[in-house]
Amino acid sequence: MNKYRILLIGIVLDAIGCISYVIPGIGEFADVVWAPIAGWLMTKLYKGKPGKIAALVAFVEEAVPGLDIIPTFTLMWLYTYVFNKE
Repeated sequence: MNKYRILLIGIVLDAIGCISYVIPGIGEFADVVWAPIAGWLMTKLYKGKPGKIAALVAFVEEAVPGLDIIPTFTLMWLYTYVFNKE
């Protein structure tokens, strides 16, 4: 998959994670549903040990109230394609 397509998907998924701030009262329930989905999607976008670690981080970030603002998918893309020099 093209790395820029993965970036676009990640930005969209980060935006979905922030939707809970827009809908008062439903936000916390949405986070409970979205957290495991975000973790699973992270493992599909990024394979191996880094993907599993990122999935755990994404799950925790979505499950803990107030942390939704962190763009986990975008940060993982930056780690994978910009900062990781393997």
